[in-house]
Amino acid sequence: MDPFRALLNSLSASLSDMELRDLKFLCQDKIGKRKLESVHSGRELFSFLMEQQLIASHNVDLLKSMFEVIKRKDLISRLEQFVEEGEAVPPDEQPDMNERRLQKVVIEVICENVGRDWKMLIRKLDLSDVKMDRIIAANPRDLREQLFQSLREWQKWKGKDAKVTDLIKALRDCNMNLVADIAEQKLSHQNTATI
Repeated sequence: MDPFRALLNSLSASLSDMELRDLKFLCQDKIGKRKLESVHSGRELFSFLMEQQLIASHNVDLLKSMFEVIKRKDLISRLEQFVEEGEAVPPDEQPDMNERRLQKVVIEVICENVGRDWKMLIRKLDLSDVKMDRIIAANPRDLREQLFQSLREWQKWKGKDAKVTDLIKALRDCNMNLVADIAEQKLSHQNTATI
């Protein structure tokens, strides 16, 4: 069973008739009037949005913004959890579990220890300025969240090619050797703890 379709089915069951009407109204510029009139459930609406390629397991931004308008933060949380748990990326494109665990450790160290120079680090990881600008706009006053979301975007973009060694190398290339040392020290503790 497709996990994304299962999620959409569950989200559909959580919508009231009034919320479905609101969502249909928000989709008037994306789905034809005749099709919208035939929609009687969230599941049908989501199917049309998938047909139009406006939503997909790796692209839930439209759904999140629609749920924001109807003030359903709980549904936004479920979407974000789906993305965080790696369901948004095809399994063969994800790093293995051990690599993801190590990445989490290094990302925590980076977020705790890299300050205003975070953009230099993200550029070393080859994430585009456009993506960084979008992340900054979404988190205008939270430097740490900007860094964290940029690193998450890098992970999604690289998929199974996202490596801890790339993070360490980027830190060293930016002369953030102390942060790289802390990260390597935490990694060695992680490795000895799992043996």
